[in-house]
Amino acid sequence: MRADTLAVILAGGLARRMGGGDKPLRLVAGRPLLDHLLDRLRPQVPAMVLNANGDPARFAAYGLPVVADTLPDHPGPLAGILAALDHAAAAHPGLPWVVSLTGDAPFIPEDLVAGLHAAREAAGTPLSCARSDGQTHPPIGLWPVSLRGELRAALLAGERKIDRWTARHGCAHADWPAEPFDPFFNANAPEDLAEAERIASHWAAHLQAGNVAPIE
Repeated sequence: MRADTLAVILAGGLARRMGGGDKPLRLVAGRPLLDHLLDRLRPQVPAMVLNANGDPARFAAYGLPVVADTLPDHPGPLAGILAALDHAAAAHPGLPWVVSLTGDAPFIPEDLVAGLHAAREAAGTPLSCARSDGQTHPPIGLWPVSLRGELRAALLAGERKIDRWTARHGCAHADWPAEPFDPFFNANAPEDLAEAERIASHWAAHLQAGNVAPIE
């Protein structure tokens, strides 16, 4: 566990491709996507928070703080990351780092936080983000709380692209293999839920056997 890092699950998207509603609460293998994600995240960090807009009561069963965007009109994941950085500064002053994850990615690596820190430290950059099979995943990244002022200024100036903003400060890439499945698979559309079911059932069977084989 990295004792210096707060995790934020970005659950504030509009889920247009999913037909609206909360993607993290869609079911896979009989449980919400968010449950699968939290199972893998809890051992990695000392504290977690959800970023979501609207009535926070829909996440009450999780017992986690829910912080809303502080900027209007749903400006995207950067706004959720800013809300988490502000929350960390106010509620967890001993945690100088925030790791961000999307709430629709149930198969994150069990060494995600450690890997992001290792990539940042090796590259000498203040930021890092996940990458698999050559594809970067900008919303899954590591952020120093000390940059929240710069991030707020950029958002107020109209910035919406994560990778464009992180490039200004220096962002390392932490690599994971995409086999036997991409650990950053995310369920964006209804058909993705069927693929998540397939991954979950295959993975569970091979974990019980002590082996994770490639998906056929």
